[in-house]
Amino acid sequence: MNMMMSSRIRICFLVFMCASLSIIPTPSLGHSHICLPNDHVAQFIFGDSLFDAGNNNYINTTYQYRANVYPYGETFFNYPTGRFSDGRIIPDFIAEFAKLPLIPAYLHPGYKRYADGANFASAGAGALVGTHLGSVIDLHTQLSNFKRMKTLLKKEIGEAEAKTLVSRAVYITSVGSNDYIAPYTANSSLFQSYSPEEYVDMVIGNLTTVIKGIHKEGGRKFAFVNLAPLGCLPLLKVINAGECVDKITALVKLHNKALPHVLQELESQLKGFKYSITDFYSIVSEIMNNPIKYGFKEGQAACCGSGPYRGVNSCGGKRSVKVYELCEKASDYVFFDTGHPTERANLLIAKSMWSGNLSVTWPYNVKALVEQRVFEVELKIMETMQGLMQSTCDEFSKSPTFKMELEG
Repeated sequence: MNMMMSSRIRICFLVFMCASLSIIPTPSLGHSHICLPNDHVAQFIFGDSLFDAGNNNYINTTYQYRANVYPYGETFFNYPTGRFSDGRIIPDFIAEFAKLPLIPAYLHPGYKRYADGANFASAGAGALVGTHLGSVIDLHTQLSNFKRMKTLLKKEIGEAEAKTLVSRAVYITSVGSNDYIAPYTANSSLFQSYSPEEYVDMVIGNLTTVIKGIHKEGGRKFAFVNLAPLGCLPLLKVINAGECVDKITALVKLHNKALPHVLQELESQLKGFKYSITDFYSIVSEIMNNPIKYGFKEGQAACCGSGPYRGVNSCGGKRSVKVYELCEKASDYVFFDTGHPTERANLLIAKSMWSGNLSVTWPYNVKALVEQRVFEVELKIMETMQGLMQSTCDEFSKSPTFKMELEG
C-alpha cells in the first residue's frame, strides 16, 4: 500500500513538473538552439502600410511606397526602418504585449527566426491584385510568401512542430484602404465600371480567398482592423478643398458593414476559425475629433508633409514634392504623415486591439486569441493528469492489497 501510494505521488510530481516547465525544445532557426514554451504564440502579419515593417525596402519600387528616409523612424528607432510612422507601428505593440520581439519584415535578408512570426505586409498593397500593380506586394503574393516561409520552417524544426506553431499563431491583417483610395486619387474609371456594392464585394471577396488560403495552410486565429475614416485623411482633404471625400466615406462604410458578416460566415464554414475585429473607424474618428481628450494637440493635420493639413505626401523629400514641413513633437499629433498614425496613436489603437472591450473589439480581442492557447495547454495538462490518476487508481483497485483491505 505504501509503495503504491509512493508511486502515485512520484507520477503526480513528474506530471506537475512537466506542466510547470511546459517547454518544447526546438531546433535552430538560423540561431543557436532555442526552446519554445508550450504556450508560445507566433504572429504573422499581412496587409498594407499600416502594418508594413519595411518589406518595400527590398523590392523594386519607388519612394511613393517606401518610408526608408528621415524623419520616418525618428522617435523610437532613431533611423528609418521602412515603417510609415515616426516610431513603432501597431503590430510592434501587439508583439510587445504578447511578449514577443518586434517582428521584422519577411524580406529582411538577416531575418530567419520564423518561430516568432513574420511580417509580410507591403505599403500600398490592396486585397485586389491590380491595386498599385508592379509597385507593391499584393495580398495574394503575401500569402505565397507565407507558404514559402512555412516550407522553410518545416525544414528547420520539422513538419509536426511547424504544424503546431502555425495552428497556434495569430494572423493579423490590415488591408483594403488602398483599394478605395488608389482609384480615386488616380482619377481612375474603375469606380464607373462597378456599383459601390459590387466593388466592395470584389475587395472583400479577394480578402476572403486569402483568409481561406491561410486557413488551408493551418491558420486558425485571425485578427483584423476595419477601415479608418479614409475620406477624412489629410491626404484626401488636401485635394478636396479641406472637406472629407464623401464618396470614399460611403465605400468605407459599406466595407466595414460587410466585413463582420463575412467573418461570421467563415466561422461557421471553417474548422477552428476564430477571429477578432477592431473598430478602427470609430477609434480613429474619436481621436481625430477629440484629440485633447486623448492627450494629443492636433487631430486633423499631419506632423510631416506640406500644404494644407500637411496633406501633400512629401514627408522625407524623396517623392514628387521635395519640400516638406516637420512638426516639433510627433506625439502631439494623431497623424505622422498624410495618412499614417504617429507612434503614440498606434499605441492607442494597439491597446484597443489587444485588450479592448466588446464596444471596440469583438467577438474576441487579440489577447483572448493569444491566451486561448494557454487555456488549451492547461486543459491538456489537466486531462493528462486525470488520465494518469485514473489509470493508477484502476491498477491499484485490481491489486491484491486493495482486495484484502476491502475484505478486512
